[in-house]
Amino acid sequence: MDHGQLLTLMVILLLSGILTGLPVSFILIGVPTLVALLGAALGSFDLAFLEAFPSRVFGLITNPIITSVPLFVLMGGLLEKSDIARRMMLTAGALFGKRRGGMAYAVVIVGALLAASTGVIAATIYMLGMVALPAMLEAKYSPRLAAGLICSAGSLGQIIPPSILLILLTDQISNAYQVGQRAAGNWSVEPVSVGDLFAGALLPGLVLVGLYLLYILAMSILRPETCPPVLLRDKDGEKLEMTTSHVLLTLVFPLLLIVLVMGSILGGVATPTESAALGAAGALVMAASQMNIPQWRLNLYLGVAVAGVVLILLKATGGIGLNHGAVRSALSLIALAILFSGLALAAWQELTTGSLFLVTKRTASIVSMMILIVIGATALALVFHGLGGDIMVADFLNGLPGGVPVALLTVMVLIFFLGFVIEYVEIIFIVVPVAGPPLMAAGVDPIWFAILISMNLQMSFLTPPFGYSLFYLRNVASDVLPMGEIYKAIIPFVCIQIIALGIVAYFPSLATWLPNLIYK
Repeated sequence: MDHGQLLTLMVILLLSGILTGLPVSFILIGVPTLVALLGAALGSFDLAFLEAFPSRVFGLITNPIITSVPLFVLMGGLLEKSDIARRMMLTAGALFGKRRGGMAYAVVIVGALLAASTGVIAATIYMLGMVALPAMLEAKYSPRLAAGLICSAGSLGQIIPPSILLILLTDQISNAYQVGQRAAGNWSVEPVSVGDLFAGALLPGLVLVGLYLLYILAMSILRPETCPPVLLRDKDGEKLEMTTSHVLLTLVFPLLLIVLVMGSILGGVATPTESAALGAAGALVMAASQMNIPQWRLNLYLGVAVAGVVLILLKATGGIGLNHGAVRSALSLIALAILFSGLALAAWQELTTGSLFLVTKRTASIVSMMILIVIGATALALVFHGLGGDIMVADFLNGLPGGVPVALLTVMVLIFFLGFVIEYVEIIFIVVPVAGPPLMAAGVDPIWFAILISMNLQMSFLTPPFGYSLFYLRNVASDVLPMGEIYKAIIPFVCIQIIALGIVAYFPSLATWLPNLIYK
């Protein structure tokens, strides 16, 4: 068998294995290994390519970008279990629900806020489905509009940073960019950072949120019966009223956490791992402060937030340590003492009476799954390279009529259809190392390319037959919304996402302007 036949066999076995429902990580590890052994037995593959496997895996799992993933997952899990999301939805619903389309606006806004704070899509959709959907249906909202909004707003965590998708994509885009530029003769290549992708995703994410809000506005004008005002009630059936203090406590703290995490990365104050640790610590304190606790504990937790801000400002304006002046050193020591004492108390409280153990256990499970996929994708990449697959893909893309735009469109279409049946993690680690280098060797901007991929992959959560967001909502709304209705409900929102993807594709500066402004 020649290289082409072995590659064809590997693709067939991969797709067949994935469709069986077996763990994808095992498929990604097993199939390339079997094909490599078969190729070696036939004299068509050099097993020396697999000698790089241990060092490649070690390099990946010790990469600072990858090591930030567990902390971001932990941050999202803590906020998910802390009841913060439900309170945010009730607060926003009370503020917006009394106007036509108001509850729909609240769903989108809360979805965006949760995307920037937790990034846990399943939890966001479950919460929106349990809190917003009954209120919307009781007020005679269109079931399709309500279902489509909840699924699409709940999936914003894929594009709005800090996003696990963007973190995983950073490493692969950076590697592919360096390979592509070296192939083009450029040996002094600046790596792509997490901050680049976070900054690049901000405006496209806001464009998507803006398009959702415009769609709601259009529906409220053209079809007002589909989105009437909603009156939220408390447990006693009384009208739900929100005081200024309640609004501040419910919305300001999550916003402060978002600003601290995002600002520390974009401002270059902290590495992705440090920012993720800051976010996890903030989420732990927020979760602990939601419980019925004495006032002195609440005051200490508020002090932790202030201490975190002080430490970030001190680091951003000159550094933290005993050799930075008496006043700065004193402030640093006081802030650190408050921070550590508050975190220790919050950890003890959540371990004894909260859900910290369950959250950490779930975090370990999710991260283990991701790492196994990374290991499998590494084996696949080595065997694919050993069989000359990367050269074949480059020749195919370079040979397409229409040049780079057509090649880029082809890759986007491929990712779109792969998203119907494969998870985003596998797509990132399979497609980007193969299709990325030839495109970026031809001059495609890596940040723009990464944002297009992330917006494309977000649609995979909404597209049948295996759109996860649809199944999450189905689990919540099985009594009121059949699966067929949910499939129909998502059609206009998938169209909106395609329009948003087209806008970013036509105006690359939406993805590149902010990173260039901050880092160049």
